[in-house]
Amino acid sequence: MQASVCALKKNAAGFIHSCLAPCEVKTNRNTGLIRLIACLTMLMDHMGKMFFPQLPVMRLIGRLAFPLFAYGIAVGAVYTKDPVKYLSRVVLLALVSQPLYALGLAHENTAMYAVPFWRNPLLSSWTFYLNSWQKPSILLSLSLGLAIMLCLRGKKWILAAGLYILCERMTGKLDYGVAGIRLMLLFYLLCEHPALSFAVCTAYMLSWSAGSGYTFFGMSFGMRIFALPAILLTHLPMKTNLRLPRWFIYGFYPAHLIVLAILSH
Repeated sequence: MQASVCALKKNAAGFIHSCLAPCEVKTNRNTGLIRLIACLTMLMDHMGKMFFPQLPVMRLIGRLAFPLFAYGIAVGAVYTKDPVKYLSRVVLLALVSQPLYALGLAHENTAMYAVPFWRNPLLSSWTFYLNSWQKPSILLSLSLGLAIMLCLRGKKWILAAGLYILCERMTGKLDYGVAGIRLMLLFYLLCEHPALSFAVCTAYMLSWSAGSGYTFFGMSFGMRIFALPAILLTHLPMKTNLRLPRWFIYGFYPAHLIVLAILSH
């Protein structure tokens, strides 16, 4: 009896350790394909918003993008050999892309243009940039989620908890709110337990999608229900050996925003 209790405690401790500091991803490791689909669905979503509002199907397909990007970041948090450099790249991408996000997706505000450029170019540029953060891009959410996961990986429990509380407090400012951060954490914490991960992430997405607008099997859901297939994609054992170059992974987001900004203005 005592041996059984000890074995149970050992298994429980092993499960907790595998969640907080996973060493291997046993869900879909084909992140090249995942990221490519994420980029293409994001592009379709943004083009639908800016140029084809009469085609809502483009926005619905675009719901796949965030869960796929979130999953890619979570896998990166497990496998990166240099957590500081990885986080620095994502944060730098967020800092560079923010004004492009405001321009490319019509998130401009009057405060951005409060100082005329001809009067004071430096102050005008700073005012424009600073006020573009009134509506942050998805990269702020991804950066915060990544920071929490890397803190868990490094056993910095207090810092991880503090960052999560910060996300809770600023959820209204974050794209997808703290709910998006939670999805990232589920991908990370359960990546060594694919069956459990699929069940929990599916249940979470169904709960997160609850709302009105679309009815399936007698239940009402909001637009986010169309992101549910992303959970299946992140758990299927795909083997395409597709590897995306780093310049594409980090360059696609600002590049597509530049094109959208030029076309829309």
